[in-house]
Amino acid sequence: MKIKKIEFFKAHIPLKKTFATSLGKRDTTTSIFVRVTNQKGLCGWGECSPFPPIVGETPETCFIVGKMLAEKLLNEDPREVGHVSKLMDRIIFGHTGIKSAIDIACHDLWAKSCDEPLYLTMGGRIEKTIRTDFTISLDSVETMTNDALEKVQEGFKTLKIKLGDDASKDIKRIKSIRQAVGNSIDLRVDANQGWTQKEAIRCLNEMASLNIQYCEEPINKRRYYQLKKVINNSPVKIMADESLMDHVDARKLVKGGYCDYFNIKLGKSSGLYKARKILKVAERYGILCQIGGFVESRLLFTANTHLAHLSDLVRFYDLDSPLFHQFDPIVGGMEYQKNWDIRIPDQPGLGLEVSADFLKECESLTVE
Repeated sequence: MKIKKIEFFKAHIPLKKTFATSLGKRDTTTSIFVRVTNQKGLCGWGECSPFPPIVGETPETCFIVGKMLAEKLLNEDPREVGHVSKLMDRIIFGHTGIKSAIDIACHDLWAKSCDEPLYLTMGGRIEKTIRTDFTISLDSVETMTNDALEKVQEGFKTLKIKLGDDASKDIKRIKSIRQAVGNSIDLRVDANQGWTQKEAIRCLNEMASLNIQYCEEPINKRRYYQLKKVINNSPVKIMADESLMDHVDARKLVKGGYCDYFNIKLGKSSGLYKARKILKVAERYGILCQIGGFVESRLLFTANTHLAHLSDLVRFYDLDSPLFHQFDPIVGGMEYQKNWDIRIPDQPGLGLEVSADFLKECESLTVE
């Protein structure tokens, strides 16, 4: 099997409401859909949604770097996903988002060539129920509390609360939300690097009685070495997110004692190949993991769900981003079911396509 064509589509998808974190706000998400086609016309799909503050990419750089990568990948075997990943890294450093979209598409093609769902091709099996949380966007205390109550009424049992723009207000936010939703709802928090070390320790100790599952990336990712003091002085577990890009970071973080849990995102890891390497590090050291994303469509989150079925150590599921979108351009793929459980189709590869009518409206680039 050889790669004969790689296509890139720039897709703008408006959100139902503004999504805010300590890193900024957005009203629209822009995805890059990638279609890799072999010499027999079989196609694999991938996606990334570049978020500059974390991965240093934009939709425009994805097209530029994507073209550079695609020109070198023509006539390579897409089933050799390790070779594809290493070749992309030799071509250019970083740019993990666009690399991930190509990597996912190659994995999709690989599984389709085996005529089996991707999780089987990657060595997984379905032995657990995957149920997503819902993320409460950063806002006023009153608005966030009302949003949390609304999502509980919609049946969500786990909420992720965005914090990090004001430490004192953050404490008020989480206390208000816990009081409103009661003790039966699981709460987790994400500061998106917004606190100093001192603020993190203060905030997390203020939350000691609130039964918080964990806190994602409390301080600046470049100061990951300060997380050890946070962990030693916090009643809340610490999850590495922005400081965890790939398996090399995973080993560094766990060996240094800088985190309790991993948050794996394909847009950070350069795709499924390196994400599976992170899972191997987690399995070696017994680190629980979360699978999340960057407000992508159901395409990316279908790949996420396949990945989640590879290891019992994947215990946390932050797979709600497609619910933020005003419309859904994906045909097939993962489905949200009762109680917000997620089902993936028993079809080859990812079991999905991108709407042809939608793609006609997208700016595109073809390399063949």
